[in-house]
Amino acid sequence: MMESGNEHSSSLSFASSSYVSNGCSSSPQEQGQSRDHLSSLSNSLEKLMLNAEYDYSDAEIVVEGITVGVNRCILAARSQFFHEKFKQKNENSSKDEKPKYMLKDLVPFASIGYEAFMVFLNYLYTGNIMSAPPEVSSCVDNACAHDACRPAINCVVELMYASSTFQIKELVMVAERCLVNFVDKAIPEDVIPILLVAFHCKPNHLLEQCIQRVARSDLDNATLEKELPHDVLTDIKARRLKSRQQGTEQDSIEVDSLSEKRISRILKALESDDIELLKLLLEESNVTLNEACALHYAAAYCNSKVVNEVLELGLGADVNLQNSRGYNVLHVAARRKEPSIIMGLLAKGASVLDTTRDGQTALSICRRLTRPKDYNEPAEQGKKTNKDRICIDVLEREMIRNPMIGFMSSSSMVLADELLMRLLLFENRVALARMLFPHEAKLAMEIAHADSTSEFTGLSTNGLCRNLRGVDLNELPSEQVKRLQERLIALQKTVETGQRFFPNCSEVLDRLLEDDTLDSLMLESGTPEEQRSKKMRYTELKDEVMRAFNKDKAEKYWVGFSTSSSSSSSPKISGSHKIRKK
Repeated sequence: MMESGNEHSSSLSFASSSYVSNGCSSSPQEQGQSRDHLSSLSNSLEKLMLNAEYDYSDAEIVVEGITVGVNRCILAARSQFFHEKFKQKNENSSKDEKPKYMLKDLVPFASIGYEAFMVFLNYLYTGNIMSAPPEVSSCVDNACAHDACRPAINCVVELMYASSTFQIKELVMVAERCLVNFVDKAIPEDVIPILLVAFHCKPNHLLEQCIQRVARSDLDNATLEKELPHDVLTDIKARRLKSRQQGTEQDSIEVDSLSEKRISRILKALESDDIELLKLLLEESNVTLNEACALHYAAAYCNSKVVNEVLELGLGADVNLQNSRGYNVLHVAARRKEPSIIMGLLAKGASVLDTTRDGQTALSICRRLTRPKDYNEPAEQGKKTNKDRICIDVLEREMIRNPMIGFMSSSSMVLADELLMRLLLFENRVALARMLFPHEAKLAMEIAHADSTSEFTGLSTNGLCRNLRGVDLNELPSEQVKRLQERLIALQKTVETGQRFFPNCSEVLDRLLEDDTLDSLMLESGTPEEQRSKKMRYTELKDEVMRAFNKDKAEKYWVGFSTSSSSSSSPKISGSHKIRKK
């Protein structure tokens, strides 16, 4: 979380000045001894925090439902805030109990997690800055470097709130340096929590840097009005207006201002859950939901019932419309991490494969906002499942259902197991159709252009894609992945064509693919007895398929399409079409 913090492993407060004895500067040897004494003191005090055997705490602070024992003498000596607080009467405990304080009451304007508070508390006791645990200072996106993802930012923001509130100036400076490094790396949405902590805690240099970044970003005014304090919003709008006036005609600015007012009324109607007013404003203003990006706004800020009601009304809102930032509605919903909105959008045709301008899908957005601590939280019966985990699971299942399997990195050689299994399943199904219905399967494959893609022929023992027909050693991994994705799309379209025109045959094929004897159905191999058994099974299989085929013909009332026109009347099973088991 805090690389800069690791460079300050010695006490910043205990050793803030040169050691002085009797008014004389100490010698280098004495300074070294002083540092050793301070290190020993630091380690000794750390036992009060980490070792239950040394629990002599005389007060408690409750953080996220967890009770943390503290020593009031240490906190009061290190922090003027705690010194004043401990002099006051405590209302949360009885006379015979340890004084108990709720962290949310001590810092009412910010939420500070347990791990961030322990980093802060460790500094008070030891003077050392420890790194926050990865489960709260990183995200669950394996492609993320965790140098500016939201969990990493939030962890330092929480430390800044604690350090500023409890008046530990040197720790405020360390947190500020970390946040300054985040500002230019983070996406604009993730700069906002940094801006807010700078606004409340008053590190002016950080606040100015955040305002400049947001002012030159493409965040829309509606988002800024929801997220920022009035003074900051006014400042940013003034800077943007000045920038536009330098290169834009005044008439154009006035037209944009009128349009913004109309759009603002539509968004306020959404936020107030007034669907009837929304309909009236759409009629009167001649502004559409798409022009107002109203569904984007609703997915970010409105009640989930309102979002789904707008979707059901069919007011012309395009769920896959991209706003000025290149985000569709599902991308916005992924940032909010509200399962009901995500599921409602998917049910109405939102594309889980669409990417932002920087190549992020809704799933990767959601993953970059989710901490391992939340994602790995065990589900308990009778308790609500973590929303972060639900959102990721829903989006992952949608990716798996979609043949493109967009959650894979196209630059990765390691393919997801779901892609491999789906690809193998479709190859098996199409191979079986080609054995039993060569002519019909060929037609379906031509319609799907499957004959122009390379057949997937299996997996290696280590789970990597291998033995691809026509493999080119000069082919990039991303190109190989793309080729397999194209093959999967073509195979799925082939199967869908078969299901449309041969529904009964498709049901038979489903059952046959579950038959454990199919992989050994090679008529030319085995003993004479085994070959006779295989021929009997083959005859049964052919009769079953032909009955289904004739039933399809009768149900479809195909005119002039006789059994003789089908090459499926005498299929021949050969080694070239052996079914591969999953």
